[in-house]
Amino acid sequence: MRRFRVRVDNEVFEVEVEEIGQKAGREPVVSVPQTSTPAPVLADTPVKRAEAKPASAAKPAAAQPASGGTGVVIAPIPGVITEIKVAAGNSVKKGDVLLILEAMKMQNEILAPYDATVTEICVSQGASVQTGDALVRLDK
Repeated sequence: MRRFRVRVDNEVFEVEVEEIGQKAGREPVVSVPQTSTPAPVLADTPVKRAEAKPASAAKPAAAQPASGGTGVVIAPIPGVITEIKVAAGNSVKKGDVLLILEAMKMQNEILAPYDATVTEICVSQGASVQTGDALVRLDK
């Protein structure tokens, strides 16, 4: 039995602690029983390897040009619009974040493909979109 003086919130307590189990400073001894028969060893057999094919890279959202110098930024993947960062009439620079598209619990920034003016927001916050759906209309 060991005695300790402990202070909690400026109040002193005397406690007795009983030491159980192994003695301090000694390493525990662990034994693992051996199985009576060894595990079987598989013979060497040739393994066919599948050819690795390069994955197609996901394309970022790009503006699709339309007549009259306007373009439409489309959804590159299906998901949910979680945040709209621009409004109609805003001027944006290439690379500015237009909106946030959540897909598979990842927040994907949809960027302006070029310097332009936002003419229309085609989606609303919380809307589900599919690949290719119009998100934002831009005018150069």
